[in-house]
Amino acid sequence: MDYVPEFPQVPSMEDEGLIMKRTEAAPDLDADTYTKFFMRHCCYDAIPTSSKLLIFDTTLQVKKAFFALVANGVRAAPLWDNKQQCFVGMLTITDFINILHRYYKSPMVQIYELEEHKIETWREVYLQYSITSLISITPDSSLFDAIYSLLKNKIHRLPVIDPESGNVLHILTHKRILKFLHIFGSMIPKPRFLQKTIEEVEIGTFKRIATVQETATVYDALTIFVERRVSALPVVNEQGKVLALYSRFDVINLAAQKNYNNLNMTMREVIESRSCCIEGVLKCYPHETLETIIDRIAKAEVHRLVLVDEEDIVRGIVSLSDLLQALVLTPVGIDALFS
Repeated sequence: MDYVPEFPQVPSMEDEGLIMKRTEAAPDLDADTYTKFFMRHCCYDAIPTSSKLLIFDTTLQVKKAFFALVANGVRAAPLWDNKQQCFVGMLTITDFINILHRYYKSPMVQIYELEEHKIETWREVYLQYSITSLISITPDSSLFDAIYSLLKNKIHRLPVIDPESGNVLHILTHKRILKFLHIFGSMIPKPRFLQKTIEEVEIGTFKRIATVQETATVYDALTIFVERRVSALPVVNEQGKVLALYSRFDVINLAAQKNYNNLNMTMREVIESRSCCIEGVLKCYPHETLETIIDRIAKAEVHRLVLVDEEDIVRGIVSLSDLLQALVLTPVGIDALFS
């Protein structure tokens, strides 16, 4: 809870001159427009007037916790340890995926660990293989700091914790930050680089794209999630054409439908049976401008677009992390994604 991100020496709003000096030699003199915008606004500014927040005690059964996430349409929840009297981490869909992947044997064998484990028991098992602690931020920290923390730590949820009361006020996400920019950023001049195409700016992942065949099983998809540490998989046919998108959030529907004991279903079967609430596939093309991409991803409220060619062959993934890196950190010489 007392985590303070260690940021590199980056220009602050008190040092506007340094920002201008670093960008004067650049072709786009307004490239740091969004950097300044997020430096001027604090995390509290991005907290909605009304939102839903779940908090789980670590003594709660894992199964009940995941059912609660599904019932409330929430993707993650802070964990409260009553013995330590503090927040000790987050329970996310990644935990659900790791439990299924670690303990699944066959449709005939019940996953005892999911049925009986308490959250604290799972954390004891999981923390043997992972050094992790709760990464959080204060409400008066800048949104620039929040973006850096999200990208640097490769996390998708950042709890905003009041340092005085110790209460969690909100959980910041890439999506919420981009939506904030989409709403309030319209009041500032748009940087000219937004008119460049995705091909020109090379924003996104274009090599070793993680995909899953429509004939593969759900367990195969979970294995890719765990090993490649990606958040979504384009489902493709034999020709490599994208048919759908299977994301980490889709996996939680296994809990909703109580299908988590049958991970031998093929991706084709999952696609045909899934409900309308599951995220579809939104595409983009190399010739489209960055502004077009941002508008599409913000309005659809999705986490990524699949970059395809004219034949719908997967050529890359453009995620919210990629966009925030390009819009906010790259203009001031920071590469949080690959550093």
